[in-house]
Amino acid sequence: MDLKKAGDFLEKIVIVGDGPAGISAALYAARGNMEPLVVGMGSSSLDKAELIQNYYGLSKPMTGQELHETGIAQAKELGVRFMEAQVLGISGFDTFVIKTTAGDLEAECVILATGSQRKAPRIRGLKELEGRGVSYCAVCDAFFYRGKEVAVLGNGDFALHEAEELAAMASKVTICTNGAAPEFTGAVDFPVNTGKISKIQGEDQVTGICFSPEVSVQDTEQDQARVLPVAGVFVASGTAGSASIARQMGAALTSKGNIKINENMESTIPGLFAAGDCTGGLLQVAKAVYEGAQAGLSAVQYVRARAK
Repeated sequence: MDLKKAGDFLEKIVIVGDGPAGISAALYAARGNMEPLVVGMGSSSLDKAELIQNYYGLSKPMTGQELHETGIAQAKELGVRFMEAQVLGISGFDTFVIKTTAGDLEAECVILATGSQRKAPRIRGLKELEGRGVSYCAVCDAFFYRGKEVAVLGNGDFALHEAEELAAMASKVTICTNGAAPEFTGAVDFPVNTGKISKIQGEDQVTGICFSPEVSVQDTEQDQARVLPVAGVFVASGTAGSASIARQMGAALTSKGNIKINENMESTIPGLFAAGDCTGGLLQVAKAVYEGAQAGLSAVQYVRARAK
């Protein structure tokens, strides 16, 4: 699409993020005749979900990527516009300037829906085995690891939360900090391995985690001790994204670092709305879709009220 400079054209509603929350918001904004613009990178944490079978209306399990692509296609059918770019920052108050890698935009209203970014460390095999034992959501994928040993990669409270979610299904859960010092604020009832990880082991499926040797001597017994056999690795090493943008703008965050919103999904800055994982709570598609719908409706009402 042709991009106009900020000030040349005032968008009514710009939605940052093209995951379930952003697309849901776009659908309702489009039906409100607001011609919303969605800015995203064409990817979502939803893409990493192996199979989704707990979302209303699915007659058979669907991969996260398939559901993501279906939602985007649906939005385009309604005339929603998309721009592939990374949002670098947002400024303003009465109207907003959205700085992106493709240029600047100006809008009356902004909906933040980039999710809660999961930071994935650079470990050999991690990216290659995504969807084949490497997951980014315990609530989504714990069911597939019933009675199996799994590991959670992280050193803070998010990792501990994911471990607690997995404990009900997995036979054993180990938290691996990848060499980082543990920073848990609560009690930890799981084994914690602080070794530096060299790679995630497996061909078509995760079979274990390999740790870097601490000594140069190589023998079978030591090699075995440096491998943790697991069927799944859950990455939970931090969050970022919409919340960092909101923080930079001066919007209030909750004690857990999520964007503080009211019942209309509006932040403490008028005209700045948020939906999905970035608001905290249940990290599920159903919750993201609801909040996106409410944010879209609220944004439509906000723009209409400004026009009176």
